Amino acid sequence: MGSFRDIALTAFIFGMLPMVLAHPDWGILLWTWVGIMNPHKMTWGFAYNFPFALIIGIVTIISIAISKEPKTIPLYPSIILLILFLLWETCTTAVFSLYPDLAWTKWVKVLKIQFFILLTLMVMQSEARIRALVLVATLSIAFFGIKGGVYTILKGGGGMVLGPDGGFISGNTEIALALAVTLPLMRWLQLQTQRRWLRHVATVSMILMTISILGSQSRGGFLALTAMGAFVWMKSRTKVVLGLVLIVVSTTLVVNMPEKWHEKMGTIEKYEENRSAVGRLGAWEFATKLAIARPIGGGGFEAFQRSAYERYAPDQRPLDAHSIWFQVLGEHGFVGLGLFVLIWVFSWFTGSQIIRMSRKRQDLTWARDLAGMIQASIIAYCVGGSFLGLAYWDYPYILVVVLALTKVVAEKRIKEVDAARDRDRTKQVPRLSPDAR
Repeated sequence: MGSFRDIALTAFIFGMLPMVLAHPDWGILLWTWVGIMNPHKMTWGFAYNFPFALIIGIVTIISIAISKEPKTIPLYPSIILLILFLLWETCTTAVFSLYPDLAWTKWVKVLKIQFFILLTLMVMQSEARIRALVLVATLSIAFFGIKGGVYTILKGGGGMVLGPDGGFISGNTEIALALAVTLPLMRWLQLQTQRRWLRHVATVSMILMTISILGSQSRGGFLALTAMGAFVWMKSRTKVVLGLVLIVVSTTLVVNMPEKWHEKMGTIEKYEENRSAVGRLGAWEFATKLAIARPIGGGGFEAFQRSAYERYAPDQRPLDAHSIWFQVLGEHGFVGLGLFVLIWVFSWFTGSQIIRMSRKRQDLTWARDLAGMIQASIIAYCVGGSFLGLAYWDYPYILVVVLALTKVVAEKRIKEVDAARDRDRTKQVPRLSPDAR
């Protein structure tokens, strides 16, 4: 028998489906919420394993098919690379996989994610839709940060913050990385409102999210937070004020963490004495040896298996990849790793292009700030992801798409304004009479 949560969640999602059928962007937002937050995993009855994402996906695809809206995919370098990476994953699964049954199962899961990422790119091509998408994605993660921050305070820093059951971010290190990636987006939302009370809510939320990252006791999350914070400070227009705020807040939070937390963070410098860190190095060694032995396509999805370890790195303890870079290297070879790295490099360039084209335009301040904050999120993902096997997590790819969408809207806006200015200039030029000629 279902609980009230099961019934309420099911009623809400099914009640939204008629709106999804009429508005494809509602389907993208609903799918993003369910995919990132996994609200059904916070129930205890029939809704826990109910295929909400599948149902939302089917209705959304139908909605897009019958919609009369233009359906185009902007082929910026980052998007082309994303498509090539998906095609290469298909190739490694079909040709190079060490464990075909496991690989095809994982491929189907990744394909679903990336297919909807591309649908998002096709549908959400307006400023209002971009804002809604960022809002939904941000609050889906921030919820756990706010909740975890309160939990950490109540436990005096002694508890361990974990992510939601199921999905990509259930562990303490995973949720810490997710929150570090989300903090810049929460800051962007704060910049978008003129309401003082909402700004205060955002400030409190960011503090609680930071406390939650510390409360996760994740060294990778702490490094991601530090790198992201340093980047935001370097890019800030008020370095002195922001620097003082960061120093005061970070010092206050760190000083008040328990001794156990300080001991664990201290192992960052003494990684060779830490069993977890040594295990990560072993997994990275395995991935490297596997890629050297199979340089083109690696071992395919799910290559980090005991039998593969026994063959390519028998002296290492079988573990997950524990790194986005080595995960892709081991599973898709040097070609796959190259494509993966270039996705983030060109996404960064897209952000820089948006910042340059909108620097002197008041009407595109939102785009400039969003691009800068997503760059900070990319920093957090690349640093924190170096210690986690989250190469196929949908959230970072949504940010890649948001950057592309923002560039589409910014370019369109600039063309419209320039065209209107040219028309005005044409009207102001006096026409000479035939006699004057």
